[in-house]
Amino acid sequence: MVGRRRHGPGDHLSEVSDSLRTALLSPEQAEVMEAHGQTEAAVLVPVFGYPESPGIVFTERRHDLRRHAGEISFPGGRRDHPDEPLLETALREAEEEIGLTRDEVEVVGALPPIGTFVTGFKVHPFVGLIGDLRDFDPSPDEVETILAFELDRLREGFGMRRLVRRGVPIRTPTYVVDGHLIWGATARILGEFLKRLDTPRP
Repeated sequence: MVGRRRHGPGDHLSEVSDSLRTALLSPEQAEVMEAHGQTEAAVLVPVFGYPESPGIVFTERRHDLRRHAGEISFPGGRRDHPDEPLLETALREAEEEIGLTRDEVEVVGALPPIGTFVTGFKVHPFVGLIGDLRDFDPSPDEVETILAFELDRLREGFGMRRLVRRGVPIRTPTYVVDGHLIWGATARILGEFLKRLDTPRP
């Protein structure tokens, strides 16, 4: 876990977020898109250091959890009730999991939803700028540690790798940074985000 000077989003983020917004979907556009999965969930993709040295904050889940133990993911979870807006789900879960309050996040857009085939979730990712890195407050019930990786290191760590899951070998997109493996829905969301950043805009 890393920490630097605390920096609120109002200080400078609104001046630099327009270019990022053009690369993303609006939350309204993303919410109506189709994806495999029956259970609605949402995650926040917290982007720090934008635009000078941008990176993303991830959580490493506790190794004794019943589901997704030890996996690296974005802060997020399932919708509390059908009337809860998905963006609200993402912000609520980020505050619960890593102590990132809503007023520290400037939501700049969304990514297409991702379906999880084993667990049946339809995951809606929202992208938020959070300024500089700071000391977070991870939930001891869910989070083993908080990880922060710059985008350049994530790009360098990409590879199609052969993993064995539930006894079945699969070839899947992955990212490895400092020995930490990012795969599954998190890797697919990350790949979509990086692709949109790297695609020239008219």
